[in-house]
Amino acid sequence: MTYEEILTRYEPVIGLETHVELGTATKMFCGCKTDFGAEPNTQVCPVCLALPGALPVMNRAAIEATIRIGLALNCDIAEWCRMARKNYFYPDMPKNFQTSQYDEPLCVDGYVDVVVDGVEYRIGIERVHIEEDTGKTLHVGGATGRIHGATESLVDYNRAGIPLVEIVTKPVPGLGGLAPEIAKAYVAELRDIVRSLGVSDVRMEQGSMRCDVNTSLNRPGEEWGTRTETKNVNSLRSVERAVRTEIIRQSGILDDGGKIHQETRHFHEDRGDTSSGRSKETATDYRYFPEPDLVPIAPDPAWVATLMAELPEKPSTRRARLREEWGITELDMQSVANAGAVEIIEETIAAGASPAGARKWWMGELARRANELNVELTAVGATPAQVAALQKLVDEGKLNDKLARTVLEGVVAGEGDPAEVMAARGLEVVNDTGALTAAVDEAIAANPDIAAKIRDGKIAAAGALVGAVMKTTRGQADAKTVRELLLERLGVS
Repeated sequence: MTYEEILTRYEPVIGLETHVELGTATKMFCGCKTDFGAEPNTQVCPVCLALPGALPVMNRAAIEATIRIGLALNCDIAEWCRMARKNYFYPDMPKNFQTSQYDEPLCVDGYVDVVVDGVEYRIGIERVHIEEDTGKTLHVGGATGRIHGATESLVDYNRAGIPLVEIVTKPVPGLGGLAPEIAKAYVAELRDIVRSLGVSDVRMEQGSMRCDVNTSLNRPGEEWGTRTETKNVNSLRSVERAVRTEIIRQSGILDDGGKIHQETRHFHEDRGDTSSGRSKETATDYRYFPEPDLVPIAPDPAWVATLMAELPEKPSTRRARLREEWGITELDMQSVANAGAVEIIEETIAAGASPAGARKWWMGELARRANELNVELTAVGATPAQVAALQKLVDEGKLNDKLARTVLEGVVAGEGDPAEVMAARGLEVVNDTGALTAAVDEAIAANPDIAAKIRDGKIAAAGALVGAVMKTTRGQADAKTVRELLLERLGVS
C-alpha cells in the first residue's frame, strides 16, 4: 500500500518532545563546567555524582534561559513552581532519579507557527520545563555500539547535570499526509527560535538538541490510537523520516488486525526504520514527588517583563525582512532556513558579498560538502569572511566560476584565505590577449570544420572552440575574452 493510500484510511496524530541543552557555563545544580568534548569524567563533583551529603543549588542563568525560551514560544510563565524527582534507574543517572518538573512546569500553554507548502500551521506548546541531563554510556566490543554484543560498558558523567529544557507540544491531529513535513518544520523553527535567543548552540549532530517523536494512527472518526515514542532523533531529516516510517509501520500492523503497543522505539539512520525499545512508563511508574532539597521557583514579574522586552526579533519576522532585502522568493528563503544558513549568509553579506553571491556558495558547494560530512554549515571549514573574499575575486574577474570552486576546495582544506589559495595554486584567470590569441589560433587550426561553420555565420558553433581554448588553458582563460578574440580572428566580429 502506498503512503498516499494509507492516508485515505488512517489519520496520524503527532506530538514532539524536544530536549535542548542550555549553553550555561556551569551545570544545573553545581559549579562544574559544561565544556563539550572534555576528557571523560573531568567535569564532575559530589553534587552531579550524587555522593552522600551533597546538596544542589539552582543555576539562575538556566532559569533565565528557560523563561526566555518560554516567552519566545508565547507561553505563560508560572508565578510559582517547583522541581520534582522523577524516579528511575539508569547506569548514567547516578542519583537513581532525575531532577525535573512534573505538574508545576515553569512555562505553559504556548505555540509555534510554521509554514509548509505556503500554508501556516499552529503547533500548540503544552509546557516548557527545566531538568538535568544524564551522563553518557559507551558500549565497547560490539558491532553496533549498542549494549547487545558489547563486552564492556563505560560511563562518562561529564554530561550529568547539564541543564536541559524540555519543550512538549500538545497532540497535533489533522495534518494528514503532511504530518512528517510539518514535524520537521516545527523542529527547524524551534531550533531557529532557541538559536536566536543565544541560550544554546542547538547542534543536533552533537546532541545539544534532540527530539522524541510521538506518532499514532486512528481511523477517521475514531478515538486517537496508541502512540509510540521514537527517541532521540537527532537531525531534521530524521524527524521527518521517523514520522513517515511510523505511519507506514503502524498502518501495516493495524491492517493485519494487530495492536500498537505503547513503547519507545529507536530510529536507525542507515536503514530508515525503527525498532522496539522498551515499554513506555507512565507518570505513575516514575513516582514523582516534589524535590525537597531545592527551593521553589518564583520569578519576579518585573524580571519576566524585562526579559520579555529584551527578546530578539523573531526568526520568522527576520526571515521576512531578509527575504525582502535579498530579493528572493518565500520558497528560496524556506530552503535557506531549512539548511540553517540564514545567519551565515547574513554574515557573509555583512563581510562584503552580494546576497546572490553569498547564497550561491553557502547553498551550493558548501551545503553539498556539509551534507557529505554530515556537519552543520558552520563546521564545513570556510568562514563568512572567506566566502565574501572569494566572491570579491570573482566579481573582480580574477576567478571564474570553475576556478573559484577549486579555490574554495583549498580554503575548506585549510590552505588559507582565497587570495592565498589562488596564488599558491596559480589559479588566476588569464586575460593576457597575447597568450590567449595563440591558444585561439591553435583551436582554429585543430578544428577547421567548426571554424568554417562560424565563418558561414553559424555563431552558435563558437562555443565548441571556446571550450577547446578553456581546456588548453586548464580553465584559466577568461571565456568572454576568448570568444571576442575567436570571432575577431575568424572575421565575423
